[in-house]
Amino acid sequence: MRNPKFASIFIGTALALGIAPLAAAQTQGVGKNEIVIGSMQDLSGPVVAFSKQLKFGMEMRVDEINAAGGINGRKLKLIIEDHGYDPKKAVLATQKLVQKDKIFAMVGTIGTPTALPSMPILFEKNIPHLFPLTAAREMYEPVHRLKWSFAATYFDQMRAGVKHLVKLKGHKKVCTLYQDDDFGLEVMRGAEAGLKEINMPLAEKTTYKRGATDFSSQISKLKDSGCDLVVLGTIIRETIGSIGTARKLGWGVEFMGSSASYTDLIHKLGGPAMNGFYSTNTVNNPYMDDASKNVRDWAVKYKERTKEDPAVFSVYGYQVIDLFARIAEKAGPNLTTDTLINALEKFSMPRDMFGADEMSFSKTKHLGSNRARLSQIVNGKWAPITDYITE
Repeated sequence: MRNPKFASIFIGTALALGIAPLAAAQTQGVGKNEIVIGSMQDLSGPVVAFSKQLKFGMEMRVDEINAAGGINGRKLKLIIEDHGYDPKKAVLATQKLVQKDKIFAMVGTIGTPTALPSMPILFEKNIPHLFPLTAAREMYEPVHRLKWSFAATYFDQMRAGVKHLVKLKGHKKVCTLYQDDDFGLEVMRGAEAGLKEINMPLAEKTTYKRGATDFSSQISKLKDSGCDLVVLGTIIRETIGSIGTARKLGWGVEFMGSSASYTDLIHKLGGPAMNGFYSTNTVNNPYMDDASKNVRDWAVKYKERTKEDPAVFSVYGYQVIDLFARIAEKAGPNLTTDTLINALEKFSMPRDMFGADEMSFSKTKHLGSNRARLSQIVNGKWAPITDYITE
């Protein structure tokens, strides 16, 4: 049996030596002068172009925060690991960030298949998984105190966007071409749900395997079915390939995609054939000649440090770090996982200078916004054609 007198002497000695009891142990990743956060990006795989922009945007905001004095007097340290868009590498990267780097939170990880296996490792150590760059519903459902997302899901985007476009343009027969995986299915299911609400079916469905480069059979099938709107569950190369194939066949059908295809690479790489393409989006692409002086000034600073024009994923990276910093600031000097979550559960913010929707969170609402807007490529640039919509 444990000796109470010995235990009392041990605790007193520990306190005298400056050794804190376990109950008062310092929160991992939060030091006197520093907050350590981690992120996983694809720096060597299929979406490296997106992750490169994300990394630049994240690092830019970290440097600004630190130059302004940090968060309640603590500088922010960001450690980025490469997962190569590989779930197995994501597990190893997460373990390294948790066990070696001792991160306080994981912020802005890209990819559904890489974020999902990361979360159990983080949650076991009471580490929040915040604002991943994926629009999958699993990023905030089911509700978990450590799991938070910020922008509308593919399902919500397409449910509202397709319904709105059909009403706006009077489409009679909607079809879909989507990637044969969880991402493509979410786009298809969102479109299907939106059409069901206005008593329309998805008239034709066809898929392609990830990595496909030839879409002639799928486009011919959709053309023969008489579609007047094609919903695309595609990313960059597949969007350009499918629309380009249709134009070569002389088919002038309208196409609509999700935020996964809302990137300046579509019109830069696809050229004039991409004019007229519709997409949902949750933040505006930051062109160097943007109408907003604040965005133009930001774009100049970004280009000065990276030697590249900013893009929408540059904004996402900047945005998720800014969001974390705002919430950590509200959590106060005594930053712990509990104080951060308590601040998150009461947090809201208006639209930012990039046109992102207003956000709000609560104990039961772990998604900042479920709204997206509809944009179109006009004369080689994305132009918003609606405000944020849910219906």
